[in-house]
Amino acid sequence: MVHHHSPRFLAIANDARTRIREVSIPEFRRRIAAGERLTLVDVREDHEWEAGHLPGAVHLARGILERDVERTFPDPATPLVLQCGGGFRSALAADNLARMGYTEVWSLAGGYRAWVESGLPVEQG
Repeated sequence: MVHHHSPRFLAIANDARTRIREVSIPEFRRRIAAGERLTLVDVREDHEWEAGHLPGAVHLARGILERDVERTFPDPATPLVLQCGGGFRSALAADNLARMGYTEVWSLAGGYRAWVESGLPVEQG
């Protein structure tokens, strides 16, 4: 499903991208294969998560992320890779986590859609 985002939403997401780090899917997979301890955090809505998610991901929906992140990841140096449907919400979320003091945060470029389009596995439910 392709979303057609509003110009104002795209403007704030693109603004956030100027302050965050993004990681490509191949780079993320290479780093995991090399043994790097990166925690994948799916920030999509509950219904999106239930329809399918990336293997090993932790679910913290965008609506509760900032409220619950410190309880879930108390160490602000925890390496987190945020992922959403296409990379926009995860960019906004990464920007906010950086503002909260999290120092090792990336947004997964292309998100869930790019992962699926690459033919990579997903988990259901």
